[in-house]
Amino acid sequence: MSNVTTNPTTSAALTVLRGINKDLDVVQQQVSSGYRIQTASDDPTYWSMATTMRSDRSSLSTITDALGLGASKVDTASTAMDTVVSLLTQIQSKLVSAKESGTNKNAINADIQQLKDQLQSVTQSASFSGENWLYNTDQQATTQQSVISNFTRGTGGEINFTTIDYDSSQTLMIDTAQPQRGLLTKNVDASTLGAPGTSGGTARNYYLLAASGGSTPSGGTEIAISSSTTDDELTDMINVTNSLLKSATSADSTLGLMSSNISDQSDYISKLGDAIKSSVGDLVDTNMEEASARQSALQTAQQMGVQALSIANSMASKVLIILQSK
Repeated sequence: MSNVTTNPTTSAALTVLRGINKDLDVVQQQVSSGYRIQTASDDPTYWSMATTMRSDRSSLSTITDALGLGASKVDTASTAMDTVVSLLTQIQSKLVSAKESGTNKNAINADIQQLKDQLQSVTQSASFSGENWLYNTDQQATTQQSVISNFTRGTGGEINFTTIDYDSSQTLMIDTAQPQRGLLTKNVDASTLGAPGTSGGTARNYYLLAASGGSTPSGGTEIAISSSTTDDELTDMINVTNSLLKSATSADSTLGLMSSNISDQSDYISKLGDAIKSSVGDLVDTNMEEASARQSALQTAQQMGVQALSIANSMASKVLIILQSK
């Protein structure tokens, strides 16, 4: 029976309504934020896993930026190397044409000198982000380049980075400090290339060009022709130039391979980041369809709870009126 001071029916309805309101607040928060687990108190295990995975995804984003920077450096060097290969090919063709009888060797040499000037310009301009893999002026040349490509998380949570490495001594074309380190400025022994030799005891070491403002290798002769250049000397120069062309082509191919590796790694990192994002969503994101249906059900229950509380209060009021009439 109802009691004037203590109404069990009203208390029960109020308790139910409070529970409904609490559940409704939780669901509304999940719908508005999009997260089923937003703080550690919601679920410590899933929250910790999701936080670690978000950190990993942030690191992957940084690695993507590093790969982009590395790709730009490689592309710059590769573009310059393409031009170097083309210019060396033209120089070799000029030297071959000079072997034809009746050719104006002085005019051909002028053309060769222009091609050399272009080699100087191309290698000097092949700089990106303060790095030039083709041209060096320092006594201590940097010959090892690396690009961060990925990271791994150990069983103890430690992070280890992996890199794509490249020996840039392959692409060092001109070195003003130590000419022997540069492909185009170093001495090449023509006798090791199957050349027939030159007459008069002339040195068989040749270098293609002298670096602007730099020293020249000792004991060598610059590749240049004149009307007095012999066929044997031309043969030596052609063989040396061909050797340089092969080395430059090989270096250019290596750069192309590195560029391809960086591109593949960028694609992988992008897909890995998407996979981690999806996994985090599975752990902590709100299932909007389920939450929306639950929200509608709780709102209906809330309305019914309010009505039940109103009925319980109305019953108590009627009992009080009856008692007052007596």
